[in-house]
Amino acid sequence: MSENKGLVVRKCNLPAVVGDNSLSAYLDKIKTFPVLSEEQENSLLQDLHRHGDMRAAQVLVTSHLRLAAKIAMTYRNYGLPMSDIISEANIGLMQAVKKFDVTKKVRLATYAVWWIKAAINDYILRSWSLVKIGTSAAQKKLFYNLKRIKARLGLYDNKALAPQEVKAIARELVVDEADVKEMNGRLSGDTSLNVAISDDDDSGERIDMLVDKSQNIEERLALAQENAYKTAVMRQCLAQLSEREQYVIKNRLLTSTPKTLGEMGEELGVSRERIRQIEEASIKKLKELVLLAISVKK
Repeated sequence: MSENKGLVVRKCNLPAVVGDNSLSAYLDKIKTFPVLSEEQENSLLQDLHRHGDMRAAQVLVTSHLRLAAKIAMTYRNYGLPMSDIISEANIGLMQAVKKFDVTKKVRLATYAVWWIKAAINDYILRSWSLVKIGTSAAQKKLFYNLKRIKARLGLYDNKALAPQEVKAIARELVVDEADVKEMNGRLSGDTSLNVAISDDDDSGERIDMLVDKSQNIEERLALAQENAYKTAVMRQCLAQLSEREQYVIKNRLLTSTPKTLGEMGEELGVSRERIRQIEEASIKKLKELVLLAISVKK
């Protein structure tokens, strides 16, 4: 069995993805790391897991950075900084190297794919958690099952779902139809209003299907009141966090130009991993405070 207890693979010195503007430079950099043969890979894995050789860990991780980046790029339409997604993919890769069982007859890359995707998925769900605080379970269920159900129904494109398709998926997953539509839009590659409704040349575009609701004054007032209430609750609960927790939440999740983990770490004088821990703990605390505030209001 693999002797990987106590290994700390996260100490690998990897090239940094400072921001999306430096993404091309990062991708060029990781191309310089050599691809390992199966014999080289096995030898390094033995050195790491039997002797704790961190140089071996460094080579194993850097040789698979292209794999992590390739997987990360498939998530580029999720509305989150690519630099952070790649960084999370790299964390998943390092976990795969740490936990790999050298007795298994499988290449590291095959095993690492699942750890990389899990790390990215976890990051996306954490990043979206403040958008729908009360429905995280439903969001998670949709996130992991929507594509599978669409494939089973023969829906392989990224177009808007038909009403009967939305109804069928919502019924199967026991979630709201509105949540199905929203998640499908997030997971679709092209959400432009100028995308054709169907493959027919005369089908028109999505923008042609929009309904003018500007005259529905009651609905607009109700929505405004609801948004004002949510904003007040969020401000009240944010105020109960520590100064550093508030700073991390505001600059990571509540801004149109979020800072990367690396940038936050440099500003606060701590490691990138420490910022990630603060963010995770702060989100959990904030969710609990919001849920408590909502229950008291009811």
